[in-house]
Parts: sequence; C-alpha cells; structure tokens
Amino acid sequence: MNLGLSLTRSFVKNAKRVLVEDDSRSYRGVDLLVAGMHIADLVDALSRSARVGILLPTSGAFGAASYGVWLAGKTIVPLNYLSERETLEYVIDDAGCDLVLASRKLVEHLGYEPRADRVVYLEDLNFRTMPSPRLPKVVGCEELAVVLYTSGTSGKPKGVMLSHHNMLSNVRQTHAHIAIEKSDVFMGVLPQFHSFGITALTLLPMLFGCKVVYSARFMPKRVIDAIQKHGATIYVGIPSMYNALMTVKSAKADSLQSLRLALSGGEPLPRDVSDRFFERFGVRICEGYGMTETAPVTNVMLPSEEHKIGAVGRALPGVVQRIVDPETGRELGHDADGELRIGGPNVMRGYLNLPEQTAAAFDEYGHLRTGDMARIDSEGFLSITGRIKEMLIVGGENVFPREIEEVLNAHPAVAASGVIGQSDPMRGEVPVGFVELEEGAQAEDDELIHWCRDRLAGYKVPRRVVQVEALPRNATGKVLRRALSEMLD
Repeated sequence: MNLGLSLTRSFVKNAKRVLVEDDSRSYRGVDLLVAGMHIADLVDALSRSARVGILLPTSGAFGAASYGVWLAGKTIVPLNYLSERETLEYVIDDAGCDLVLASRKLVEHLGYEPRADRVVYLEDLNFRTMPSPRLPKVVGCEELAVVLYTSGTSGKPKGVMLSHHNMLSNVRQTHAHIAIEKSDVFMGVLPQFHSFGITALTLLPMLFGCKVVYSARFMPKRVIDAIQKHGATIYVGIPSMYNALMTVKSAKADSLQSLRLALSGGEPLPRDVSDRFFERFGVRICEGYGMTETAPVTNVMLPSEEHKIGAVGRALPGVVQRIVDPETGRELGHDADGELRIGGPNVMRGYLNLPEQTAAAFDEYGHLRTGDMARIDSEGFLSITGRIKEMLIVGGENVFPREIEEVLNAHPAVAASGVIGQSDPMRGEVPVGFVELEEGAQAEDDELIHWCRDRLAGYKVPRRVVQVEALPRNATGKVLRRALSEMLD
C-alpha cells in the first residue's frame, strides 16, 4: 500500500465530507481528489525528476499537492520557507527537483523565486475542469514518499528519506496510540514542511476522514477563536505556542473546553508552561517525542498518564526503544541514563546522497542513534534527560551552533566564536553568541547581530552577543561550551 492509493480510498469514501478548512476555502473529499488528479497531470507533463519540491503555507493546498505528486508516482520534498535563500536553493539542488509547486503569495512574501527548472503557482491553475481519470501509479511501499531536510552538523541540511511504509506506519501507530475518532477535529498551525506537520496534521486526519482546520499564521487569538468556532478536539503545537495562547487576555477559562487532546512536541515542554496552561484553561498538555528520522512520532503521553511528570509517554505500538551506554553501546537497565536508540517500521531509510552519514546513524542492530540522552522506567515511560549532540531547538526548529559560528567568524573583527543555547519561555531556547575579537579590532554587539541577520534565517540569529577577552578552551583548543553556559547571566 502506498500513500497515493491510501488517500484515494479515503477521499472517495469521504467524497461529500468536508475534510479541510483553511484561511481561504474548504475541501471535501471530492475536491481533494480532483485537485490531486489535476496536479498529477501537471507533474507528469513538466517533471522528469523523481522528486518534486513543495513550497506552500500551512493549508489544504499542501495536502492536495502532496497527493498529486504521489498519484504521479513521485516523491515530495517539502521546502522550509523560513530558510534563507541559499539553504532553500541548496535543498532544491541536492534533492534534484526540476519542478516546484508553490504559492505566489508566499513567494512574493519571501521576495524571491526559488531556483528550479520550473516553478508552478497553484493560484494559476484551473481546478474547475475535469481532470483525466487515473489510478495511482504502482509504487512499492518501500519506495520514497518524502524527503525532509533537517539541519546538519556541517551547516548543510540533510535529506531524511522516508518511504511510504515509514509514513503509513507512523500514522497508524499514532492513530492506535491516541485512539483517533472520525468525529475528531484537528486544529493545525504547524508548518507542513515539518514531519510533525505532515504526519500529525495532514496524513493522520486525511487518511481517517477527520476534519482539520488550518491557519497559515500562528496568531494566538485567531487560534483560540478557531478552536471555539469549529469545536476542535485535538490541538497540536510546540511549547512556545502554548505559552503564547496564555497571553490572549480575552480568552476565558472555558475557551478550550472542546479540546480532548492538546499535544506538544518539537522541543521540551517546560513544567511551568504545562502547569499554568492547566490552571488557565483546565486542559492538560500531553508531551510527545520524535524525530524527523522516525517519521516522526515515537512517544506520546496520554491524559490518563499525567501522573508521570516529566515523561514523554510510552512508545507507540511497534516502536522499539533501547537505552545504551553512549561510549560502549552496552544496554542499560531501567531508570539508567544513556543514549536512546530506536527501531521500528517508521524509522527512515537514511540520508539522501550521504551514505557515510547514513551508516553512522545506525548501530549494529539497525537501530537509529538518536543522540539524545534518556531513561525508561519500569512501566515503559520515556524521559529525555539531555542531548549528546550540540543541536539547539529554537521554536521547534533545529539549529546547530557551528553554522552560526561560521557566520560570526566571517566578520572581519571576529577572531573566534562560540554559540550556546539559553532557555527562553517563548522559544524554548535561543542562541547566544560569545565572540573573541581580533587584536585591536572593535565591533558593537548590535553590528554583529545585524551581520548574522543578513546571512541567517531569523530563528538562527543570536538573541545577543557577548564579547569576551578569550574564549574558554581545552588543551586542544576546542571551545568549551559548558564553560560558556556558566558565563550566562
């Protein structure tokens, strides 16, 4: 079974049912079916590549475009419109996309058109005519469905290869774990270029005939109003979004009473945010865990398990989790801290065009090395205790210090730099840069921040820059990030 065939069955079964409502229109099953067939015809005519880029805001159009690409037997490459132009064009080139399906309004907002052989704007297409009848292309379940780019340690994004089987497995695992009903209404504000947005807010509701309401921009009051208007029962967000919802002064204690499930992922959920949200709205946030490489959901805490404070829930059905000594690989027992390793049908095939990094990502059992420190208790509840890797998570976005450091180091006045994360109530973490200037050189902190802003995506720009006489280093000259953390105010 592949995604094209699975979605076709769902859309036919729910032909007259409204499955999607976004900022501009609603889509019944038949509307998605017809739009997907039109897009498949377009892909057949214009693309010779195995992969097609998608540059669209959170909307029903993203689901329709993805469905059309899968009908044509090709792989989607969701493009992160928060990325800087250089990164966006690197992804298009690395994935070999000769066609990008885009939104004209979004491209105008970005201020540039992505470089590809062809960019087609969905606003220019006529979906009112009948498309040519077609069945989904015959595609094996182990063929690639999605290539999602995630930040890499070298500063270049890595393409995570997820098969139809990976995606369908994770949707079914999530559906079974949280007991989705057809009557559920999802509220979707997460970008669909994220694995969380694709799996939990696109495929999950569409495949099981649930309604999903999208908002392209996260505006706290608008989200609360939409939850009330549509009687949303499931809200999926990141901790900073939950924190922002509490800033809506007009919201009442019962404004979110329709929610039966409020899911959080993408970054650690601060206990303070969870407690205050429950006090304000009477809704307990259920924290989950996952990675792009796992399609992405592996754990979800359920409302009935709220007594397990600090945990992210049990593993989904079919997910295998082991805690090992990160140095020796020896498996550890219950309640011991070690590296989390994951196996299961939802685990990626590897990284596109990166065989060495793919090999390094898996251990001798074929389990994914997550790079996260964790523990599992005797009841199977997982708690994330830290990270082996240096990656920051800023508002749900992965950020590697090295990329920011390379930009800072390129400034004529900077001799060396070190970047670490600082806890932030709205963003989870924010980057802070420490710089050591060249002898005799001068530079204002604001100048260095503007230098970064001109060269990095907004979420990667350091919140502040701290100038020091000398960066703390070890015997080999490596900057000691832990020592920098101790220097934070």
